[in-house]
This record gives sequence, structure tokens and C-alpha cells, in this order.
Amino acid sequence: MLEIIKSVPIDYYVYLSSILFCIGVFGVLIRRNAIVVLMCIELMLNAVNLLLAAFSTYLSDGQGQIMVFFIMVVAAAEAAVGLGILVMIYRNTKSTDISFLDKIRN
Repeated sequence: MLEIIKSVPIDYYVYLSSILFCIGVFGVLIRRNAIVVLMCIELMLNAVNLLLAAFSTYLSDGQGQIMVFFIMVVAAAEAAVGLGILVMIYRNTKSTDISFLDKIRN
């Protein structure tokens, strides 16, 4: 498996990760639905994880892959807490629109 990953140039991983990260950023900036925003944040985290794992494999250093594991654990906890908060907001307001939440605060 290590030989397969090293046969693909590291540039391809950088390009793919950059594209995924940009899609996530544009999704966070453009979309109004809180669930889609959370998914775009997860997409950005996964783009960083892909790049970290690719560089870790390319440099033959296992510490990057261990870091990816810890980032995935934190991302799963963040998603669980975020979805819990989102469910409570939906129960109170019957909407997942982010602009609606800004009006409630004022």
C-alpha cells in the first residue's frame, strides 16, 4: 500500500486537498442552511487530513497519521455537539436558517 501512495505525485494530493478546502470555504460563506455549513466545515477538516496524511506518507513519518486520527476524533465530537445544538435551535425556532438566528440574537 505504501508503494501505491508513493507512486502518485504529492502534487495531486495538494491539488485535490486545495479543491476540497475551497469547496468547503465557499459552502460556509454562501450557504444559509446550518446543516450544510456543518458539512462544509467537515469537508475542510477532511481536506486538511488528506494533505496531512499524504505528507506523512510521503516523508515516511507516522506522526502525521497519528495527528489525523486525533483530528478525526475531535471532528466527530464537534459534529455531535454541533448537531445537538442545531436540533435544539430547530425545536425552538422551526428553522435551520443562519440569517434567522442573527435576528433572534438582537
